[in-house]
Amino acid sequence: MSTDLRLVRDHTILSVVTGSRAYGLATAGSDVDRRGVFVAPAALYWRFDKPPTHLDGPLPEQFSWELERLCELALAANPTVLECLWSPLVERVTPLGEELLAVRTSFLSRRAHRTFLRYADSQFRKLQADLRKDGEPNWKHVMHMLRLLHSGLHLVRTGEPLVDVADLRDRLLAVKRGDMPWDEIDAWRTGLTSRMAAALDASPLPEVPDRDRVEEFLISVRRRSLQW
Repeated sequence: MSTDLRLVRDHTILSVVTGSRAYGLATAGSDVDRRGVFVAPAALYWRFDKPPTHLDGPLPEQFSWELERLCELALAANPTVLECLWSPLVERVTPLGEELLAVRTSFLSRRAHRTFLRYADSQFRKLQADLRKDGEPNWKHVMHMLRLLHSGLHLVRTGEPLVDVADLRDRLLAVKRGDMPWDEIDAWRTGLTSRMAAALDASPLPEVPDRDRVEEFLISVRRRSLQW
């Protein structure tokens, strides 16, 4: 095992399953997608060569962020990172991981409206290009675009990310199989986008995340890691 991957082995504070299994959309051939958070000991930052901000492995389909990088992305309402923090399938959580989960609401803000829409719009443009070029898009990507919009709508409306979309399983898997007409898919997408915009004014989300609280947590972890 490489020196970097030992950070995942020895200093992971949170490890979860994401992807189709967490979404309630798994089928027989679905992979097990793992996402995690590790803490690089503070002393490693004294060197010219800094610790990695993220790592792949050691397991297949496993990806981990260093705590500071995860915090940066979460404060920007990155959907993938928020899914990690709210995944219902937690495989490992340490006391520091529990502290991270205890401050996770501090990452949330109305920025999520813009971020989720930007991700979905970018994906939709790529899918439209595939449709023009090849006659059909990547149906799995279409499914996840709709899932992302549905999750974003739930977040804006309720103030909490939604990971498990099992109540939409049949409909989303029909999209994945290519069984839903493109016009119907586009109408679904447009409806979700409009409803998200309409929900923004009454959203329980704050205008901006609580960056100070997150930073206090990060500094506290860095100080304690000096003893490792």
